[in-house]
Amino acid sequence: MFDRQKKGDRAVLVLPHARGEGDAARRAGEFTELAKSAGAEVLGVISARVEDPNPRYYIGTGKADEVAEAARALEADLVLVDHVLTPVQERNLEKHLGIRVVDRAGLILDIFAQRARSHEGKLEVELAQLKHLATRLVRGWTHLDAQRGGAIGNRGPGETQLETDRRLLGERVKMLTKRLEKVQVQRGQQRRSRLRNTVPRVALVGYTNAGKSTLFNALTSGGVYAADQLFATLDPTVRKLEDLSCGPAVLADTVGFIRELPHDLVAAFRATLAEARDADLLLHVSDAADEERERLHRVVDKVLEEIDAGEVPQLQVMNKIDLAGAEPRIERDGTGKPVRVWLSAATGAGLGLLRQALGELLGGERVQSALQLPLSAGRLHARLKAAGAISGETVDEHGWQLRIDAPRSVIAPLSGGDPTETRLLRQLLAVAE
Repeated sequence: MFDRQKKGDRAVLVLPHARGEGDAARRAGEFTELAKSAGAEVLGVISARVEDPNPRYYIGTGKADEVAEAARALEADLVLVDHVLTPVQERNLEKHLGIRVVDRAGLILDIFAQRARSHEGKLEVELAQLKHLATRLVRGWTHLDAQRGGAIGNRGPGETQLETDRRLLGERVKMLTKRLEKVQVQRGQQRRSRLRNTVPRVALVGYTNAGKSTLFNALTSGGVYAADQLFATLDPTVRKLEDLSCGPAVLADTVGFIRELPHDLVAAFRATLAEARDADLLLHVSDAADEERERLHRVVDKVLEEIDAGEVPQLQVMNKIDLAGAEPRIERDGTGKPVRVWLSAATGAGLGLLRQALGELLGGERVQSALQLPLSAGRLHARLKAAGAISGETVDEHGWQLRIDAPRSVIAPLSGGDPTETRLLRQLLAVAE
């Protein structure tokens, strides 16, 4: 037994991998960046081949001894393991090493806790942390183990403390869940308002550190924090996207994805991920200079499927062409539809091509035209207004002069069966064609 230190960031990294794992070097570099993003000072890195996970430590006993020796020699106070450990494995490793052990999920949760800025983001992170902690609660009370022995009079206090802690944790989870539900209702109302206004919705998705926030700022002057680090942006940010041939759109920046993202975290960040799920188009941002971009692209697609956003249309954005030595261009499929844009968000090269592609993809089915409505067509005017299809209007003794800007799918069903309204809408749709 040992007293767990609450502080300390001098870390030894343990990198489990299987035989023949092709991306071991990439995973090692990514985990090192994760550790540094959390504020850890990386003292050493130990690779551990794991073909059949040890149920006690996950890594083998010999490798656990090697880690213990390295931690003592380097005077480390923390071991970070690049794998999701079971509570038992984490607790056993801590006892064997005599210092804190944090697995991959715990490390990512810690980074999220540091980076969350909005009230909603902080609630989501704390909720995910508490759910992660619930199964590991016992390890925080190792100083009470002696009181849980078999001696008369010493059986109760440790168990009582644990039960009290579990009850308090459960109450906190319920309270956070209720608070988060209220915040999500408010965000849902904002999202529904955008839906009613029929403004096209675009969401940026991609592997963390692909340059999504830099691209977001370049397109919208949104002022979102952007840095060359993992998970620089956590909280969803929505801004208006102007200067498109199809009219204005709404652009949302979302949290970066990463392999083996903790399930509790995916579940907690429903509001952020909902921006991707409810979008009309996803801008899937990739690092053009990354040799493994295709594999990372598949990682993002897998997460999108997990949040029911796998069927949302995508436009792939190959960012950082200034580092890849590529030229800005648009790639199209056999029908001429844009499928990939090469650009640099940092230098601005290719941003005009991206706006062009967005205008083509979002404006193909959009109605933008003038409409003259007589005063007798008040019900149709009300329906057009409720649908958010009117971008401007004037009225005189002859009726309304409207400027219509809305998807064709919104305009077509608004006649309500009235012959005059049906004729007016048919005229509008014919002019738009």
